[in-house]
Amino acid sequence: MSLKRCLILTRAGVIENLQFRLSSVIMVVGNLLYLIVIFFLWKAIYASAGTDVVNGMTFSDTLIYLVLATALTGFMNMYTVWMMGRDIQSGKIVLDLLKPMEYKRYLFWSYSGNLVTNFFFTFLPTFIVVAIVTKGTIPLGLNLLWFMISVVMSILINFNIDYFVGTICMYTESIWGIDIMKQAIVLLFSGATIPIAFFPEPLFTIVKWLPFQSVYNTPLSLLLNKNPDIKSVMIALGTQLIWVIVMYLITRVFWKISLKQITVNGG
Repeated sequence: MSLKRCLILTRAGVIENLQFRLSSVIMVVGNLLYLIVIFFLWKAIYASAGTDVVNGMTFSDTLIYLVLATALTGFMNMYTVWMMGRDIQSGKIVLDLLKPMEYKRYLFWSYSGNLVTNFFFTFLPTFIVVAIVTKGTIPLGLNLLWFMISVVMSILINFNIDYFVGTICMYTESIWGIDIMKQAIVLLFSGATIPIAFFPEPLFTIVKWLPFQSVYNTPLSLLLNKNPDIKSVMIALGTQLIWVIVMYLITRVFWKISLKQITVNGG
């Protein structure tokens, strides 16, 4: 399947997303309310700690990290699990499997338009505002290149995690509870809700060996690192690349096995 045909799906997704601008506004308002809660919560945590630095991070560092993590979450959330669950339950997946494009690739490129619009309407404005307000706290140099490369791999890892969980719907025929659990696990262990620097040592070690920290923590760490060491950067990007390959292979094998279990109740 040519890239040109894939980009047609991206363009269609952008156009469709722009037709529902109110949903983007609601998402932005919801994120603002969440950030207000985060501000006062962490302000209380640092006040009770009695020190300006906790686990190597100041209050300003933590707040910047969490603000950008919230924006990155809004940008990268693809709702793949819900789409797969709906397709399986309605029987639409049978028609999708007959299309000339592989189902997994079709899902990804169908939602890629949302990634484009979410980047320009959610993450980029937040990044610009934070960069201006913090007056140079975020370094603007080679780290931006590492960040963009990392984000691309983060999207692929996040999509494959969603695709794996969505495939489970072939067995359960209900995805709501599993998706809620998946979101909680990913947001926690990826560092999106709590920077993993605050995790206790045993949990910190475990999380470093899981794919979740490669979704949000790795790109944010590369972005906010003022003095990046090329060796550590290559290790971080290399780890992400390994997880991209591993998750791709796992989802591919699991999907082929699960196709034998599919039962269609609708359509």
